[in-house]
Amino acid sequence: MKDSIGKILREEQEQYLEALLPARDPVASAIEADAAQHRVPIVDPEVGRFLYIAARGIQARRVLEVGTATGYSGLWLARALPEGGKLVTIDVNPARQQRARESWAAAGVADRVETITRPALEVLPTLSGPFDLVFIDALKEEYQQCFDLALPLLRPGALVLVDNVLWKGRVAAGEHDEETDAIRDFNAYTMSHPRLTAVILPLGDGVLYAVVE
Repeated sequence: MKDSIGKILREEQEQYLEALLPARDPVASAIEADAAQHRVPIVDPEVGRFLYIAARGIQARRVLEVGTATGYSGLWLARALPEGGKLVTIDVNPARQQRARESWAAAGVADRVETITRPALEVLPTLSGPFDLVFIDALKEEYQQCFDLALPLLRPGALVLVDNVLWKGRVAAGEHDEETDAIRDFNAYTMSHPRLTAVILPLGDGVLYAVVE
């Protein structure tokens, strides 16, 4: 269930949609349980499913992720890749990345994932494209910088997916703090960016979905 502040859906709608989701496999369920126990922020299950659909739908072969956490979103993305596909995922927390690698190994997708344990703003300028999709879910204050550094690595037609862009309703409610203001500025920036056609989906905590023109 979502945080009680700024719910996107009415309670009965949220319960209905969650009930429709198929049960997750043991690896995904274990990551969800671990995240709840240790208060690790991961994407909602419906967002994970959406990541799989988006990557699978464009037949992505090279995917870039900014923000590994404990590997939940990476699990969905890696499972969408074909044989020979690669997910490159960046995070500064080695302990969380190690837990992620263990989960990916249990799911049989570890060979599709490359982890980089350094700050994203340092790593992104060193990477070579093209990538078919980028998923950003890291420090909110760095969203715009991460996007600007990732954009040159994306092919025309690539997807840009970003989580938490409604930020528990705080963005639309006009609240002000460093994270909320950064997300609000990022949303305005990407929705009018000349190289993107973008939309914000009221899915999970809000997902920016955009195609690179």
